[in-house]
Amino acid sequence: MTYTPAGPKLPIGVVEPLTRLMYRAMLHPSLPLSLQRAAADRALDIEPLPRDTVVRTLTLGGRPTERVTVGASETDRAVLFLHGGGYTLGSPHSHRHLAAHLAAVTGAALYLIDYRLAPEDPYPAAVDDAVAAFRDLVDNHGFSPDTVAVAGDSAGGGLSVATARRLVDDHDLRPAALGLISPWVDPGDDSHETWSTDSVVNRRWSRFCAAAYLADGDPTDPGYAPLHGTLTGLPPTVVHIGEREALYDQVIRFTEKLRASDVEVDLMEFPRLWHVGHQQAGMLREAADAVDHLGGFLRSHLA
Repeated sequence: MTYTPAGPKLPIGVVEPLTRLMYRAMLHPSLPLSLQRAAADRALDIEPLPRDTVVRTLTLGGRPTERVTVGASETDRAVLFLHGGGYTLGSPHSHRHLAAHLAAVTGAALYLIDYRLAPEDPYPAAVDDAVAAFRDLVDNHGFSPDTVAVAGDSAGGGLSVATARRLVDDHDLRPAALGLISPWVDPGDDSHETWSTDSVVNRRWSRFCAAAYLADGDPTDPGYAPLHGTLTGLPPTVVHIGEREALYDQVIRFTEKLRASDVEVDLMEFPRLWHVGHQQAGMLREAADAVDHLGGFLRSHLA
């Protein structure tokens, strides 16, 4: 099944420079964090949600959560989606569009938790919240672990890996699959050669976010930086990364380590799509195709 979201599509050559300008302003290191958070929540409001999207609010693991479905609102499959934003910004609202497009592809209910953010609540608060949310889905909402995938973008991608690791090791719960969009799996590493070609993130902002999330912790703690941990036993994983992203080399190293750990991996590299360009699936054909591939992988492991 190929997912074709309704609405007009724009050329990638038009959308990319506009995206670059938007993020350059929104993620400027001198902009107060409160304004960055407000801007991130509203950046994609101009794009309509897919038809028949239903958004309900609830609490998972003690945190406010949005449950997003498209079409049939009752389903026996779920995706716990952990939003990006450098662990310092982002919310269910900022990623509602991406969640809705993924819900349309997977036929699952997408649960977006409002996990605690740094610097107010540094590591391991986000991991604690995500683990509690997954356990709540299993213990109190009728799901079994093999009907719940965990997915996330950027910081949320790294958080997805850390969450799965703790679920497997500490609670004997193995999610059905992992869906990782440009996962930030080593926040302490900023020695990327591709900063200049990244349309979204910049070095100064990323350094601030990494330090805010770490606080006084150890930058090689696998819960903070999953690239430094053991990956054996993780569920089947799909990884998306743009070839011009700052995180490209980091993500490729992570993917190679997954394969060496006998984890099933489906890696998709994009020559033109930028960091989490999936957010623009409603207006960009390349983004819709990426969501279709990611969602198709998750759907096949949730069935």
